[in-house]
Amino acid sequence: MPVFFNERQVSDINNRRVAPNNVNTDMFNEKIPFREVLVIDADGNQLGVMPRREALEIAYRQNLDLLCVAPKARPAVCKVLDYGRYHFEQQKKAKESKRKQHTVELKALRLSPVVDTHDFETKVKQAKKWLGSGMKVKVDMRFRGRMMTRQEVGRQIMNQFLDELAKDEEIGYLIEKRPSMEGNTMSLILAPKKKKTTDKQGGTDNA
Repeated sequence: MPVFFNERQVSDINNRRVAPNNVNTDMFNEKIPFREVLVIDADGNQLGVMPRREALEIAYRQNLDLLCVAPKARPAVCKVLDYGRYHFEQQKKAKESKRKQHTVELKALRLSPVVDTHDFETKVKQAKKWLGSGMKVKVDMRFRGRMMTRQEVGRQIMNQFLDELAKDEEIGYLIEKRPSMEGNTMSLILAPKKKKTTDKQGGTDNA
């Protein structure tokens, strides 16, 4: 049954204070631009298509808000709810999602076209440690002056570096970028390989 408001009540509705909305683009309350909307009440029941003003009156009468949840629908779909609580829950979900995002750190190593055995082994050991800790590893080799003629030697050293890593079965890696030249620097990027987890189920059948 429709509810009619006197002029003072309608004025109160029109002047209802809306919280600042500088950080999102939600269409709610007076910011809803559509003349007619399909309304869903706070319990999830469809109230049908009605003028926006009538939908706002329904929401305000319950001390709630009207949020447009499907602006591209025809007609647009609006839901009666507590917008302050809704906005808080959305922010909470966004923070939780951001917290769960895993950022992989990128570590850098530098080799030389004339690297000695001890230094080479030290760099391999360091790369294993970082990859084992879930970090990416970038290996650079800079060529200066006459060293530019030793690019093939540098590529062999890079491949040997990969071979040494591959000998350790506990350290898995993926080659994100194969050895390639960028200016006077040859570089490759390695990423940690996700370890496969297997659930072993065992048991005996008693006859």
